[in-house]
Amino acid sequence: MKTVLILARYELRMLVSLALWVTRRSHGTGTGQAFGYARGQGAMMFGFAFVCLVETVTMSVLLKDLPVVHAVVFVLDVYTIVFVIGLHASNVVRPHVLEPDALRIRRAVHVDLRIPLERIVSVRRELRATHTCKDGELDLAMGAQTSVTLELTEPITHLTFLGRPRRIRLVRFHADDPDALVHAVRQARSARPLASPVPDLPA
Repeated sequence: MKTVLILARYELRMLVSLALWVTRRSHGTGTGQAFGYARGQGAMMFGFAFVCLVETVTMSVLLKDLPVVHAVVFVLDVYTIVFVIGLHASNVVRPHVLEPDALRIRRAVHVDLRIPLERIVSVRRELRATHTCKDGELDLAMGAQTSVTLELTEPITHLTFLGRPRRIRLVRFHADDPDALVHAVRQARSARPLASPVPDLPA
């Protein structure tokens, strides 16, 4: 039951994101500086939605003599299209946000990790196309790649899709303009005392 409730919550958030996308609004940006990350995956998502649309039309023709089966398959196909578009909309309207005292790293409705600036010891542009799941690391790839690497002075807690806590000390994620994000985070950090003297690597 807990898993069902979690999935239902994510579904609701996705539908809200779809409404925000249609009205060209964003979620949780406030007075912070937003950094998008959906551009690299947009074409693939719309391509997938188009394939689903073609499948819906094809199945409607093939199952026209089976009204009950046709209705069930049609509903499932339409839901799939809405889900794919909603997932893309979630990526668009929920960007990364640099707040006065923290960086919020997000991905769709599944990840919203708030990292205090004083916990950031290093931020750099680092393009990676391959990732391995290691203890203490979080990889949030978009289009199978990450472009920013963030190191922390001490672990913070990240909740997985189903709510399980993980202790994270290194985060890799994607930004459409990684140079701008890295520069903004470094500027924000420069006004705050660092917890460690470890310098940033060159971008």
